[in-house]
Amino acid sequence: MPLSPQSPSQPRYGRVAVVGAGAWGTTLAAVAATAGATVMLWAREPEVVDSLARYRENRFFLPGITLPSEIEATGDIARVGGAEAVLLVAPAQHVRSQLALLHPHIKPKTPIVLCAKGIELGTAALLPEILTEVLPDAEPGVLSGPSFARDVAAGLPTAVTIAARDEIAARLAASLGRAGFRPYVSEDIVGVALGGAAKNVYAIACGMVEGAGLGESARAATMSRGFAELIRLGAAIGARSETLMGLSGLGDLVLTATSMSSRNFALGAALGKGARLADVAGAGHPLAEGAETAPALIARAKRHRVELPLAEAVADVLASRINMKGAVERLLSRPLKPE
Repeated sequence: MPLSPQSPSQPRYGRVAVVGAGAWGTTLAAVAATAGATVMLWAREPEVVDSLARYRENRFFLPGITLPSEIEATGDIARVGGAEAVLLVAPAQHVRSQLALLHPHIKPKTPIVLCAKGIELGTAALLPEILTEVLPDAEPGVLSGPSFARDVAAGLPTAVTIAARDEIAARLAASLGRAGFRPYVSEDIVGVALGGAAKNVYAIACGMVEGAGLGESARAATMSRGFAELIRLGAAIGARSETLMGLSGLGDLVLTATSMSSRNFALGAALGKGARLADVAGAGHPLAEGAETAPALIARAKRHRVELPLAEAVADVLASRINMKGAVERLLSRPLKPE
């Protein structure tokens, strides 16, 4: 359901903490501050804290964007404890450790909004499941949708989904809604988390098609079949199909599966041209979330006895168990069946 960010009757969170000062975390801090909150932005790196404090700019992860004065940078995680709501913007594979770091400082019933997109390696846990395990007294939430950090930071318009318990989601949306950033609310935490995670894997698949020069028709077919896999898995784990057909599923997939501004699509394009994962990952090249999500997604699907042939092909190419040509041949040789 849509919520008007300008609704005067909707209460807001006046003190918001953002944990993680990468490009997206810094952008969300600016969104919250512009919407009227006082924001504490925690960064692990002292040089980022210094840049934010000295220049009101994150020169390491979001250069060229001047940040509102309502943002205070800190390297002291204990200061996050004074916030009424916390946005956790850590990479998916670090969410568990960041939640453990937060644990001593968070008051019971504080909303913790997960803003990363992924599935944990080893456990195949969705990020809200990790949150419930590590911080069972927190109010869980997920923010996801089609949103490149630099677009949002520049004030270009988009819409996202915030999933949480109904009244919490509505208050979070009111606290983050501003001109150009329109939150829609949902109670489907599982669906929003799954859509954001899985679309990264299918964005890699679409990038592989692009890099291999297989044409736009093949890319469209790949996107639609990937979305069909997402719908099947979502049904098995209790996600709502309408959630996956919305901003945090199909909307985000369309964005990240069609643009070289997406790290996942760009990674896929490199793989499609014959590169190996080791060639395009490492120092100076942040690993696309989908690279680690792919095997975790397969593990989660097997737990529910759901077949994901396209995602499995992506995972096998990433692990160098098969090359692009072999992946295409394997997918095209599958038995014909009704859509």
